[in-house]
Amino acid sequence: MLSPGDAAPNFSVTDEKGELHTLDQYRGKQLVIWFYPKADTPGCASEGCGFRDLGAEFASKNAAILGVSFDSAAQNRAFSKKFSFTFPLLCDTDRNMSMDYGACEHEDQGYARRIGVIIDGDGVVMAYTRNANANTYPAEALALLVTPEKDEASDDSADSEKTT
Repeated sequence: MLSPGDAAPNFSVTDEKGELHTLDQYRGKQLVIWFYPKADTPGCASEGCGFRDLGAEFASKNAAILGVSFDSAAQNRAFSKKFSFTFPLLCDTDRNMSMDYGACEHEDQGYARRIGVIIDGDGVVMAYTRNANANTYPAEALALLVTPEKDEASDDSADSEKTT
């Protein structure tokens, strides 16, 4: 199990569209990863819709969202389309990412555990939720994110122009 302060394990997993995702692609952004047991089941749909509905708030905090399950690209594509998800659903069919992140113990496990991981822009785990509640985790994850600071350099240059 990961803990806050740990380096997040790298991953290389394709999504429902066949696009490859790695941890390094998200450097500089906060990253929320939600592992879910099975596409298009009631709890997973509720959790996914929660992330979808809060999408603008996640974007305002410079955060990306990734869903992860053992489902095939076709299953995740249908799930994403049915609920109009605006974030990638990774297809961890070999379970390597899930084992690294503590969502399963072995390659033969049938379903991922419902966990949530928040990673900062430097690839460090900020929060790890072992038994995420499908109905509340999206809002809980949003509350754990850091609001980006306003660019102070541009404020300083504006002030110096006023005084010269």
